[in-house]
Amino acid sequence: PAPSTPGTPAPAPGTPAGTPAPGQTQGPVTQAAPPSGPDLTQWDFWWGFNKEPYLNLKSHIHDGSIQTGSDDFFLGHGQQDQAKETLRPTKEQIENVVVPALLEALNKERHNDIVTGALIALAKIGDSQDESGESRFQKEIAKFLSDSSQEIAETAAVALGILADDRSVDLLVELMNDGPAGRKAVGSPQVQLRTRAFAAYGLGLLGYRTSDNELRKRIAEHLVDVLEAPNFATRDIKVAAMVAFGLTKVDPVEGEVALSEDEQKSNLRWCVSRQAQLSFLLDYFDEKNQRANKETRHWFVRSHAPRAMAMLLDGLQGEEADTIRTSCAELLIEASGERSDYSQRELQMSAALALGQIGTCEDDGGRGINGKIRKTLIEVAGKGEQQARRFALVSLAQIGARPGTGEKPWGGRDEIKEALTKTLGRGKVQMKPWAGLAIGVQAWDLAEAGEALDSGTVLALQAATKDCRRPADIGAYALGLGMSKTVDAIPTLVEKLDFFTGSDEARGYCCVALGLIGDPRPVEQIQQLIEESKYRPDLLKQAAIALGLLGDKQIVPTLVDMLGNAKGMATQAAIASALGQIGDRNSIEPLVDMLKSSTMTGSARGFAAVALGIVCDKEMLPWNTKIGRNINYRANSSTLTGAGNGILDIL
Repeated sequence: PAPSTPGTPAPAPGTPAGTPAPGQTQGPVTQAAPPSGPDLTQWDFWWGFNKEPYLNLKSHIHDGSIQTGSDDFFLGHGQQDQAKETLRPTKEQIENVVVPALLEALNKERHNDIVTGALIALAKIGDSQDESGESRFQKEIAKFLSDSSQEIAETAAVALGILADDRSVDLLVELMNDGPAGRKAVGSPQVQLRTRAFAAYGLGLLGYRTSDNELRKRIAEHLVDVLEAPNFATRDIKVAAMVAFGLTKVDPVEGEVALSEDEQKSNLRWCVSRQAQLSFLLDYFDEKNQRANKETRHWFVRSHAPRAMAMLLDGLQGEEADTIRTSCAELLIEASGERSDYSQRELQMSAALALGQIGTCEDDGGRGINGKIRKTLIEVAGKGEQQARRFALVSLAQIGARPGTGEKPWGGRDEIKEALTKTLGRGKVQMKPWAGLAIGVQAWDLAEAGEALDSGTVLALQAATKDCRRPADIGAYALGLGMSKTVDAIPTLVEKLDFFTGSDEARGYCCVALGLIGDPRPVEQIQQLIEESKYRPDLLKQAAIALGLLGDKQIVPTLVDMLGNAKGMATQAAIASALGQIGDRNSIEPLVDMLKSSTMTGSARGFAAVALGIVCDKEMLPWNTKIGRNINYRANSSTLTGAGNGILDIL
């Protein structure tokens, strides 16, 4: 199944809200979609799954953004600290207002959207253990595992993972394995496949957050048990287990770990250290292991192994780490090549994506592993599988912002610059927006590393933006300029707002780009755009996000007023979602009122619950960012993303 469109207006809390993808219409669909579905090679799918770290709206609110255009805008950190205390939801607000409202909704409501929204919201907020060491929220969430609605039951399973209470591990394992305790928890002779897959994702989320390394080992071992089981009927569960395995980072260990004879025969041997985990993935992904692959390792599941490798390599240091990193890179290079034995295109896509997480910009003489990675990606970008070509451009951009450790840590930047600017200027029409977006990614990552993108590349991107006349492409160029924080591009982006009046999607991306740049000058124009977009929820939400990025304190009261007068569900959903993402404490009271409303639809009230969870989230970024970022969404399963009810579709 095709992934659900990132940013599509949502009919229910399980579906993301925002702008439609290329080829989709706004409002009710009156006829069946073409059998081919949306073009998944479009750049905005990648942006939909990877945008959160770039937006990071809460940091703009909680870290003390001053209202743009005000006298305080250019003042020092003292003003920022004051704003931080003003805008972050207080512990008392969360405990005394939000949590009681969500618990009341769980106890009284039966509408699926309200219940699932409240379950996820409570899990995001989290709670402390009582005197007995037990979590109150864990008990409340677990009650819904036996709900007659499959949607509610599976949401409860993943909510246990989001809550990340260590005591949930045994229950999640039983659910994933369809064990006796799992069946008892769901009140059925068997645990449904979707619930089992969501439980596997939940184990990964819990493994990601727990501080107990022994618990991480145990989680990883259970995940390997699933991955090695000879049963293709549970492919959804195996995909979930592979993704979760990459999230569960066991501590690295120097030297070999002593194991008993029985342990050496068990799957524990793959989980005693980070190095052992990577050895398992190398063995699992290798196309040469045909016999094992035919019995237990479907290529579709293996396509998620490269990302797991990249995640487990992150932070691993030392001579042994370099050896393992080289082994992983060489295997992925082999999978990416034009004459690769890895015939399935999803494997090639995943390899191209993962190389971007592993390589660096170091000039190691052309024969070193970093030079080989860059050479491979440049070749793939030129003549690889069509989706792998697009992913390769983003990977090159990521590598172009990551220095090596040798004598020439930035030595590879020139060849990356040439590859990206050449595609931007003379590449095929479909590849140019990917190059523009990739340049923005490199600029953003370089800024994080204390470096800057060269002026020539920035000027090339500005020229491409100015010349763009295609609504489907302008967003990529605009976001590229936004991520590069090119202040000189503001007049061009404002001009494009006026030029693309027939495309809410194009204008929405231009707004977000202006917000990313961070200059206050376009604030009034975006504010006016919001006033004119009361019945255009897609544009309204993107413009609101832009003002949130710009630290405009007036946007929350404006959205609250609009929410009180909104009649259409799409508009209610867009406003509630924007209020949640901006994360201002002033949005709590109106969202609670919306949740308790007797006049709004169940779906609209469900969005209020979702938004409350986003505002009060214990994490700065959305919980499923750790699953969605750099994932090969083309190697899709129904519980990963699709039809609005996959793990990546839950707000």
